[in-house]
Amino acid sequence: MRFEGTDSYVATDDLTIAVNAAVTLQRPLLVKGEPGTGKTVLAKEVAESLGRPLLEWHVKSTTRAQQGLYEYDAVSRLRDSQLGDERVHDIRNYIVRGKMWEAFESDVAPVLLIDEIDKADIEFPNDLLLELDRMEFFVYETRETVRARHRPIVIITSNNEKELPDAFLRRCFFHYIKFPDRDVMEQIVNVHYPGLKKMLLREALTTFYEVREVKGLKKRPSTSELLDWIKLLVAEDVPPEALREQDAAQAIPPLYGALLKNEQDVHLFERLAFMARREGAR
Repeated sequence: MRFEGTDSYVATDDLTIAVNAAVTLQRPLLVKGEPGTGKTVLAKEVAESLGRPLLEWHVKSTTRAQQGLYEYDAVSRLRDSQLGDERVHDIRNYIVRGKMWEAFESDVAPVLLIDEIDKADIEFPNDLLLELDRMEFFVYETRETVRARHRPIVIITSNNEKELPDAFLRRCFFHYIKFPDRDVMEQIVNVHYPGLKKMLLREALTTFYEVREVKGLKKRPSTSELLDWIKLLVAEDVPPEALREQDAAQAIPPLYGALLKNEQDVHLFERLAFMARREGAR
């Protein structure tokens, strides 16, 4: 089976090639790109397209690699021993399985998402090298080795907040999701809003890309923010003419809170609007 995208996800040719190459090579697919370009959603769509179960491991700054394998709940065992619980005699009752263990024991090869791996400590990727390579790990408390019944399709996302170790990168197939150009973005919007008026779509896309090109922006709006903005434009019945009159270098777009996410960028647009008014008054 090959991934070809889904009805709800516009996958470019280079992205489908990357997914299928990683599956063929049996290597994790490491996906990077701007926030909001669909990295996390990709795993869900691959699972749906290939008819596989999806397991999601969302990494935080405090996440340890061991948590993806298993954790030994010594506190619960101590409490149960004090209460005289019979379960205390079997240590397996206190082994909490992680997402990788679940993936290894799945009856069908699942899609395993390791989301935002660069949020964790720099040693986090290195601590998973052996497990991702050999598809097995050792449980010290029970003296058993857990091996994958079927090799899962592993998709790892990164926002480039930290450099990942070379040894880890060598074991991955890498793909960078480029920010969609106007034609691809139009396809994406049409998937989510198939009945959207063409005039509104054209003006919204023009304003959106003009906003992204403004120099000095701290955070450029992403695909997900464009979709939120269009939803608001439709809900508030904003006419295309109102957008056509907006110039991203001169005024703040209507309902800008969906596009601009910090006060520095709002102030930047306010300054540009003020300067434009002064120029127009001369």
